[in-house]
Amino acid sequence: MSANTPASSRKAQIDALLLALPGASARKINGLDAYFVSDKMFACISGDGVGLRLPVATATELQFSRDNIVAFQPGGLASSREWVQINRADAAEYEKDIALFQTSLDFVKAARSR
Repeated sequence: MSANTPASSRKAQIDALLLALPGASARKINGLDAYFVSDKMFACISGDGVGLRLPVATATELQFSRDNIVAFQPGGLASSREWVQINRADAAEYEKDIALFQTSLDFVKAARSR
């Protein structure tokens, strides 16, 4: 697949990866395709990337250590420091990030309701 992959195919590839994680579910929220665990969002598709919630220290370190991870800004609006976005032209490449997605799911699942 290439950067020209239709959005529906891209979403299907990301769905297949993230919904295979134990306890993950999907639904739309504020126009974004989002992924939840214990009714809390841990990831979402935004533009050409996937945003995910991680501990602040992990999110910060990733932004400085990987060139394809940036601050998550859905619709151009800044979000919290716990959110980063992984950009990959080929959705199949997100399989390389499965450990980060699992970390995000575990982090969100363990977080207390605020």
